[in-house]
Amino acid sequence: MKHLNIIVTGKVQGVGFRETTKIIANQMMVNGFVRNEKDGSVYIEAEGEEIFLEEFVNWCHEGPDRSRVENVAVSEAEVKNYRNFEVLRK
Repeated sequence: MKHLNIIVTGKVQGVGFRETTKIIANQMMVNGFVRNEKDGSVYIEAEGEEIFLEEFVNWCHEGPDRSRVENVAVSEAEVKNYRNFEVLRK
């Protein structure tokens, strides 16, 4: 089990990024959350088996059809044992 903090930049707000991220996370058995940031980026905390997280990060580089991902920054952190994957709205 690993925990990743992921910051996705580009045209990633207003294009269904968070909702699609939740669908993909559920398909890949990844738990955590996704939220929009004030700077226009999307912040994700993701936990799961390494093989699924690798695929999940690969998907983050693509994003949904209407998005245009410019950068994906990934860092490891302490596992928080999330039980599901949520879209957070501020």
